[in-house]
Amino acid sequence: MKYDFDTVTDRKGTDSCKWNVRDGELPMWVADMDFKAAPEILQALRKRLDNGIFGYTDIPERWNDSYVNWWKTRHGLEIEPSSLIFCTGVVPIISSVVRKLTTPNENVLIQTPVYNIFFNSIVNNGRRVLESPLVYGDGRYRMDFSDLEKKLADPQTTLMVLCNPQNPAGIIWSREDLSRVGELCKKNGVTVLSDEIHCDITDPGVSYVPFASVSETCRNISITAIAPTKAFNIAGLQTAAAMVPDEKLRHKVRRALNTDEVAEPNAFAIEATVAAFGCGGQWLDELRQYVFENKQTVIRFVEESIPALRVVPSQATYLLWLDCSAFTSDSKALAADIRRKTGLFLSDGRQYGESGRCFLRMNIACPRTLLLDGLDRLKKALS
Repeated sequence: MKYDFDTVTDRKGTDSCKWNVRDGELPMWVADMDFKAAPEILQALRKRLDNGIFGYTDIPERWNDSYVNWWKTRHGLEIEPSSLIFCTGVVPIISSVVRKLTTPNENVLIQTPVYNIFFNSIVNNGRRVLESPLVYGDGRYRMDFSDLEKKLADPQTTLMVLCNPQNPAGIIWSREDLSRVGELCKKNGVTVLSDEIHCDITDPGVSYVPFASVSETCRNISITAIAPTKAFNIAGLQTAAAMVPDEKLRHKVRRALNTDEVAEPNAFAIEATVAAFGCGGQWLDELRQYVFENKQTVIRFVEESIPALRVVPSQATYLLWLDCSAFTSDSKALAADIRRKTGLFLSDGRQYGESGRCFLRMNIACPRTLLLDGLDRLKKALS
């Protein structure tokens, strides 16, 4: 490998949300990585830093072009540059869209278990969470289209937030599944907000399907939230994009983001994005291989040392969804017990919806020495 993913970087003393833990604890919870950003990104940031002046920043065409070129090359999706709107993050996009496209007390549909902040963006804005639970069987998840159709037909349901690829289970939804979602939403007048922030972290040789690429229907009823932040570990630089092909819908989203004052970049957001998408391809490919090998390490360890635990098969993200039903029906209590006994800090599954009550989420985007330490702690706690 050209790039180094084995060196452990001390993140204590950097005000890291993830590493703001007690001495001796090992955090493997929140979704950021314990790898330094690609050297190409750091070089671009140093160049900008050396200028020494950090005033207000415009959004240049090269920012739009970086998204257009990356999605065409990597994901086969043709994006019109004008369809892109800058935003400081994917979560601000979700919250702004909820406020703009729905009214208080209306339903926003999500498929659970799912990223816990979806709940916050809905509830904090006075809307109702409408869950369409995924069906879990034989260690895998699938969409419940019968339930989905029923809940989308509710006149109070006006927005669906889709997670593609899915967090926390790492599912890459098929073109057929996404097409059915699009047709059902079109039939019932429901807009789809597709959170695709994890799309670039897939197993080697595996690609995800952008929702907007599936059909004209999907393209015209959708807002897609995309960003380099998850794949390139630059979330703290606050840079993302809303991709909205339909002109009328785009106008509403643009007004929402500007009204909420989340449509202006900081001094480093543009340079980091352009460098990531323009020069970070090889780094990302090596990262994906390293994370995949970490995943195989976890699977082997669990099979050999904690056979009652089940790793839910995944093809995307650096997060593993662990079926702990042999140990608990209360993941919150189990996560707290593991942390108390060993210092290993995992995410309890219940925060992703009630259907996650028997699951834990584990972040494996770290040097292998830390991963092995975490696995040893997990084995100790569960034994």
